[in-house]
This record gives sequence, structure tokens and C-alpha cells, in this order.
Amino acid sequence: MKSPKLLRLSGLVAVSTLAFSLAGGCVYTNIQVPLSDNYDRTQVGCKSGRASSHIVLWLVAWGDAGSHAAAKEGDITTIYHADRQIFSLLFGTYTRTTTVIYGE
Repeated sequence: MKSPKLLRLSGLVAVSTLAFSLAGGCVYTNIQVPLSDNYDRTQVGCKSGRASSHIVLWLVAWGDAGSHAAAKEGDITTIYHADRQIFSLLFGTYTRTTTVIYGE
């Protein structure tokens, strides 16, 4: 027969494992994904430009994360490739979305 302390500990471990597996990426997220899936002719130019938008507490948002703003910031006239970077803290209480443009 197992002791009550051992049962309590094993239950706590099981619940903690489940909670952490369901909450993956909720506390901190920093990912970058391509905005295109056509890689057979993708070039990465020597210039890059970034543009970001921000959201705080799901209430206040500002910025321009568009491809035009990123190209303008990098002085790019021909876009070859684009990425999206998402940075988020504490279930999205702060989120920054950045478009990264590569080109000439």
C-alpha cells in the first residue's frame, strides 16, 4: 500500500506535467516563420528592413508591421523574401509582431 505522501506527490507531478504541456509558449514565445512557401526560387537579398506593431494588455495597439513599411525602412525596392517574427509574453499581455523583408 502506497503512503498518502507518495500518492499526493505523484498526483502533483502528474497535474504539473499536464499544466506545463498545455501551457507551452504561453509565458514566452519568440518565433520567426516565412511568409511564403515557394522556396524553389527564393532569393535572400543583401538588404533587409524591419517593421513592427505592438499590443499591450489586448487593449492598446500601435505600429505598422506591413511589408511596405519594412521595405521603406530597409530602402528596398525589390522584395525577394519576407519573414514574420512574433514575440509574446505572459499569455499575450505584450505582443510584438515584426515583418522582415529581404531584397535589393
